[in-house]
Amino acid sequence: MQDSRATERRNPRTEDIDLASAREIVDLMNREDAGVAVVVAAQAESIARAVDIAAATLRAGGRLFYVGAGTSGRLGVLDASECPPTFGTDPEMVQGIIAGGVAALTRSQEGAEDRPESGAKEMDDRHVTSRDFVIGIAASGTTPFVHGAVHRAREIGAHTGVITCTVPPASLIEDCDVAIVTVVGPEVVTGSTRLKAGTATKLVLNTISTGAMILLGKTYGNLMVDMRASNAKLTDRSERIVMEVTGVTREEARAHLALAGGIVKVALVMQMAGVDRATAERRLAEHGGVIRRVIPGAPPPVSE
Repeated sequence: MQDSRATERRNPRTEDIDLASAREIVDLMNREDAGVAVVVAAQAESIARAVDIAAATLRAGGRLFYVGAGTSGRLGVLDASECPPTFGTDPEMVQGIIAGGVAALTRSQEGAEDRPESGAKEMDDRHVTSRDFVIGIAASGTTPFVHGAVHRAREIGAHTGVITCTVPPASLIEDCDVAIVTVVGPEVVTGSTRLKAGTATKLVLNTISTGAMILLGKTYGNLMVDMRASNAKLTDRSERIVMEVTGVTREEARAHLALAGGIVKVALVMQMAGVDRATAERRLAEHGGVIRRVIPGAPPPVSE
């Protein structure tokens, strides 16, 4: 019997994949993947709305939650965990919740996704409020854990959204301020949503978190300037950004960063505006963290 969910249907283009050579498998998968970005692009308006809601939520001191199970949950946790090193955010600002908890990140927790009450409980345990934004991620659109979380978040008064790769039930849509529906079609291996559905989900999550952080002033041009230099690579990147933007030497860049507490954005404002750290931080706070609003005449950084 044919399942009504796009993610569970059989793909007629890959019915003989078990007889294919390695190169033929690669070509088949590549052809299927080629259409994913087009499908995601068709959801641009909905994704942009999610970006706006996320940015407004975070700017007002709320939090962004991703809630999912299996591949969807892991992708949400991944996106959330990459925000602190990339954008210098507090780990509490963007959080990923996966059915089955931390153990489910590396080992499948069968049945964890089947309990809507568990999703609802996560909202209560995380003390979700009307200031927060909860995005459910469910490739099939039917995951009970996700439905429970989104419905509870809606009851609390939080902003809610959903990312799915098949047309979701009306009940889920009704619980959401924004629905991002990327119907990428049947998978190469039937039901394996870590493939095209996972790729589409990753693209959407990348755009939501990155877009929100840009609106919050986490970049100067396309340079990440709100990161914390927590390892050698990021230390080097921090120094290179200060050098590129202000024209100082490596040694001078290190000195500026030391005075700025290691925060690139603050070091740049201190150098370009000729102010101390406290003044730079105050001006950034007054202008939403956007450097080019603090210094209107500051040109976009140009790569050499």
